[in-house]
Amino acid sequence: MFMAGILFSTGTILGSAAENLTMLILGRVLLGIGLGFANQAIPLYLSEIAPPTYRGALNMLFSINIALGIFGGNLMNYLASHIHPWGWRLSLAMTGLPSFTITLAGLILVDTPTFLIRENKHEQAKRVLQKLRGHPDIAAEYADLVKATEIAEQLRAKSSIRNLFHLRNAPQLTMAVALPFFQQFSGNDAILFYGPFLFKAAGLGVKASLYSSVITGSVAVVGTVVSVLIVDKAGRRTILLGASVVMLGCMVAVGIIFGVEIKGAVSKLSSAGSGVELAMVCLFVFMYKGSWGPLAWVIPSEIFPVDIRSAAQSVVVFTNMLFKFIIAQTFLSMLCTLKFGIFLFFAGWLFVMGIFTLLFLPETKGIPLDDMVDRVWRRHWFWKSFITLPEGVDSKVSSVEINAHSHFPSAVPKHANNV
Repeated sequence: MFMAGILFSTGTILGSAAENLTMLILGRVLLGIGLGFANQAIPLYLSEIAPPTYRGALNMLFSINIALGIFGGNLMNYLASHIHPWGWRLSLAMTGLPSFTITLAGLILVDTPTFLIRENKHEQAKRVLQKLRGHPDIAAEYADLVKATEIAEQLRAKSSIRNLFHLRNAPQLTMAVALPFFQQFSGNDAILFYGPFLFKAAGLGVKASLYSSVITGSVAVVGTVVSVLIVDKAGRRTILLGASVVMLGCMVAVGIIFGVEIKGAVSKLSSAGSGVELAMVCLFVFMYKGSWGPLAWVIPSEIFPVDIRSAAQSVVVFTNMLFKFIIAQTFLSMLCTLKFGIFLFFAGWLFVMGIFTLLFLPETKGIPLDDMVDRVWRRHWFWKSFITLPEGVDSKVSSVEINAHSHFPSAVPKHANNV
């Protein structure tokens, strides 16, 4: 996080003070690299410090802040556009505030108990865990963390990258690639990129860009907040399934409306079409920001064993950014070629996402991070065949019987059985 903050700050200074195109591009590159650092570190940090019962909600606060940041950034860009000739510098300079905050957080936040145990700082790890839980009774949870770390250290005879591609980690690796891929192919960018035109076609005129930013930004924040409140009750899988169905309906509706009403020189919707289109756009954004938007980050951050957790999160970030780049570079060409059909294209992907979630994505709510293998993957109808005894790991340790003790509110006690 500290490195992310330094990169953000440096990129902000270069961008806002740019005297030529090279400085501006270099500033943007540093901001992009910083974004990669932040997206790799923050979800993992939140998952490792959160109690299982509230892990989903705490992780999704990350998404709420992203939604708030995008909303605030859109407003700032609009206001700065009226300040000549240095408004663009002010807009870029405003990123200095979150940059400073992340840098400061990297300096003052404690390391996670899991990291401290790996560094053999056991007394410090106990103190941190007691501080995080707010009570001294952490012996059982601490013992689980130590056992999980011992298993991880035995597996570290091979590099974490090699372990990541071991057959036993195929279920988690599949999710690390599939979830960010599906997030980008959900069509959210189609709605956001096309937003100003959608609102202009709905009759909002020259203020369409502002209305698009304000309305979709507000709805995004509300959707994320609602999801935070229900994610650890309804569960990740249920939310993703329901959202996929609703988002599919929204995409089809918007595509049909534009296909029927926007023809030739006609570039404005009827009153009825405008109302339905605006409602569908807002509903889509609401559902996306409460489901695939944040959960495609939350789920990968909580499913990996400790020995490959960091490397796996790097795969998640890389996949997300790769397909975000591909969508951004190809969207305009797709739009010109497919026209309203682009909404039906993404609707097809939403159908695939729903089927994938139904068949292959297990529920992870309330499961301790280091108990995922036994309580999630070994019990899944498809993925259980991939979970085999790790080579070179003591059979007693490999039972991976990291019991869910009574101090985990959401955990169910298990009998100690060898795998």
